[in-house]
Amino acid sequence: MSRAEPFRAMYPCARMTVRHPLIELTVARVKEFVRQPEAVFWVLAFPIILAMALGFAFREKEPERIPIGVIEGSGGDYMEALASSPALKVVEYEPEAGAEALRTGRISLLVDAREDVTFSLDETRPDARIARLEAGEAIQQAAGRQDVVQIVDQRIEEKGSRYIDFLIPGLLGMNLMGTGMWGVGFSVATSRMQKLLKRLIATPMSRTHYFMAFIFSRIVFLVLEVAVIVAFGWIVFDVAVRGSILVFAVVSLVGAFTFSGLGLLVASRAQTIEGVSGLMNLVMVPMWILSGVFFSSERFPDWSQPFIQTLPLTALNDALRAVMLEAAGIGAVALDLLVMAAWLVISFLIALKIFRWT
Repeated sequence: MSRAEPFRAMYPCARMTVRHPLIELTVARVKEFVRQPEAVFWVLAFPIILAMALGFAFREKEPERIPIGVIEGSGGDYMEALASSPALKVVEYEPEAGAEALRTGRISLLVDAREDVTFSLDETRPDARIARLEAGEAIQQAAGRQDVVQIVDQRIEEKGSRYIDFLIPGLLGMNLMGTGMWGVGFSVATSRMQKLLKRLIATPMSRTHYFMAFIFSRIVFLVLEVAVIVAFGWIVFDVAVRGSILVFAVVSLVGAFTFSGLGLLVASRAQTIEGVSGLMNLVMVPMWILSGVFFSSERFPDWSQPFIQTLPLTALNDALRAVMLEAAGIGAVALDLLVMAAWLVISFLIALKIFRWT
């Protein structure tokens, strides 16, 4: 006898339309999301605001000049050469003030030419090394050095090579991770705190139905969530999807499911909102840093790359960039899809095993 039979026996005259538990739970999840304005803001509005801010901050413009200091009275013939460099912004200092400016990071390089030409810099700073090269080049040319080989710089402005082209897929991946994990984790933790999960035990559903409802409800908002970010990047910054829309949809769908599964796993035992928040941050913050959202993950040491490449957000970001910027096909992103699918299956099965209703 099904769990619905006792209700029919108690109310024989009642007209009951009993739909499948998975359908009912999915509809409930959708309604729950729509009735939370703050959730809609974080899913749809926040990525747009972040993309706009970073896009305009790193828009195409002339490179900024690197500030350097020159000890007063020491520049001589070199001062004019340094000031004419398009890459340097020259400020004169007294010796103690110049050393202080270098120490506090207001300048990247301090030039002292009172006797020999001396460069003071922190070689761990990339801008300091660039300033060293530019200043040395300007001084050598002022001293009469001539280049044996003339080199012509060719500026690349092709779309796909800009920072905003790199950023939009990263923001999309970050948003899919955030909405998948926070949307599921908070909902489960809140229901557990309010004792709603205990009531669901008495309904004609299984634990699998409850879990799958979270997965399927992501599909409802996934189209809108992805379309808003992609449309914004295309209209405002001319960042288009160069590859197949079908492949792009498959990557987005697998990514969304993967992080929904991780959200279920993280929330399987959490008793409070504070507890699930801490666990969510523990899982997501390392991926924000390591998985190439705002800068390439290849900047990290070689020994860390095997670990970074197994992270689900790394796989998602790499696949999104491959499809959007390089027009990659399904074969080129197959490995990334397998990594995400493995995370989805493993996290879902573990969550199914350890989940507690109370």
